Parts: sequence; structure tokens; C-alpha cells
Amino acid sequence: MVAGRRSHAYVRAVYLGPATDARDLVALIRRGIHFGSYGSVDDGAAVFGRLADAAKLAEEAGFDAISVPDHVHQNRVGGGPASPMFEAYTVLGALATVTSSAALLALVSPVTMRAPGLLAKAVTTLDVISGGRAVLGVGAGWDVAEHEAYGIGFPGLGERFDRLDEELAICREMFTSEQATFTGKFYAMRDAYNAPRPVRGSIPVLVAGGGEKRTLDLVARYGDAGNVFAGDPDSVRHKFDVLAGHCERAGRDPAEITKTVFAFDTSDLAALAASARSLASAGADGMIVVGPQDPAAIGPIGAVLAGAFPG
Repeated sequence: MVAGRRSHAYVRAVYLGPATDARDLVALIRRGIHFGSYGSVDDGAAVFGRLADAAKLAEEAGFDAISVPDHVHQNRVGGGPASPMFEAYTVLGALATVTSSAALLALVSPVTMRAPGLLAKAVTTLDVISGGRAVLGVGAGWDVAEHEAYGIGFPGLGERFDRLDEELAICREMFTSEQATFTGKFYAMRDAYNAPRPVRGSIPVLVAGGGEKRTLDLVARYGDAGNVFAGDPDSVRHKFDVLAGHCERAGRDPAEITKTVFAFDTSDLAALAASARSLASAGADGMIVVGPQDPAAIGPIGAVLAGAFPG
């Protein structure tokens, strides 16, 4: 079983600096950008060149987190499976060399894609390369088509959540202990080293999704951040209230957890500004937006989010 896990408040304080109590902790993400598509044309190295340029523009525009998909196929919305798709942690490591301040994460790694110990090693490697900017983003997964294409097992939803619970426990142990030992229903580890160690003593965790029974419970028990879809303010406020209930049962202060919302449409800046302000009033600490097709729009979008989520 897991032994010696440090408190979430300790982990957040190590990552973000000392704090007098949970309410003084700085939000993990206020203005995030997700590069969910790399276009529909495979023109070799130019695909990464465009992504690197966009990531640099995002930092200049004040985005404090940059995320990429953890998929092996592009989904239909992003252009379909023949479109370019990078392996997540390889490309994040490359982005670490062309950025200097933004947190870096996959949004998100499906529990089915890697063994938990390998995932912890990949994220820790990214953390070291980036000088302590890695975030572990995880979820239960959804894209059955890419799993079938690549021969990756895709169990039912209940089992995926059970596996995710064990994965999160293993990753916390790998991040915070000299050696990790764990025995569960699906995974077992014994005296596993994770060297080099995370730069700031641990790596923060973001659990994505708004499922009220399982997902938000995992956010409460393991997360430093939770990310839900940006619906109307009342529905988002309800999700955060449910999260607070899970936190109470887990013995955590909800203020320890950064609450972000995920937005797809950034084409109308006035509408985005109004939505961001209303969601901030509903309790969101930050917003993650899908990167626009036109890189020139990154700056104006960043300015809108800075108005709603300053700091």
C-alpha cells in the first residue's frame, strides 16, 4: 500500500512557494492554452516549427500554461486520424526548450495509454528538462477508436476509473518518495526509484472532467487542480459545490485546489470576455482555451483572459 504520502498543501507549497494557509496558495493555472490540433497537413519538421512558434507567442501573451493532447490519432474534430499527432511527452520536452515560464502538461493522459510508473517517469523527465514546470494531467480516457487502431486495451468506464485511482496513488508515491512501493488490484510496484527527482519536491496533478461521482472525487483526493467544461455559470458553480462536498469528505480545504474551466470557442472576443468574467464569478480560478487556427489571435485572446483572471 502507499506509505508516506505528503499532504496536498505541502505539495502545492513546495511547487509554488511557502504559504500561510491554503487560501494564500497561488492558482496553478490562470490562463492556459491547449494546442489540440497540429493542422491537417503532414509537412514534416514544419509541423513542430509552427507549434513552437505558437507556444512562444502564448508565453509572450501571458499564458501561464501550455497543454497538448495525449493521443496517438487526431480526432475527427481536429482533422481526423490521418492528420499529424505528436507523442505528448516527446513534444512537451521539445517545447520546454523553446519556452521559459509556462507550465507544461498533457490535457490529458488517458489511464489506458501507459503503465503508471512509466507515466510518472515521463512527467518527471519533463519536469527536469523544463526546470520544474511539469504538471501531470490525467483522465479516464474516451477515444476507443485510437485504442483499437493501436491495439491498446480499453476496458469499461468503471474499470478505467478504478485504474485511474491506482495510477494517481502510484504517481504521488513516485513523485514524493525515494522509492515507490504499491500493491493494488490492477498495478503493483516494489522499490521503484524515480531519479532524477522532481525539481521542486513533487509535481502538481490536474484531473480533468466534471463527473460528479468519480471524477470530482478523484480531484478532491489527489488533485492540485481540476478542469471542467465551461458551461453556463450555474452549472459550473454546481460542479464546484459538488467538488467542495468531496473535499469535505476527504478532509481537504477546497481552496487548495485550482478550479479551471475548458473553453473551445474563442472566435468572438467579446463573448469570450463575458463568459470568462461570469465563470470567474462562479468560482473559476482560471480558464484553459483551445488555441486558435490563426496564431495572430493568440495575443488578443491572452489579453481577454488576463482581464478575467489576472495575476
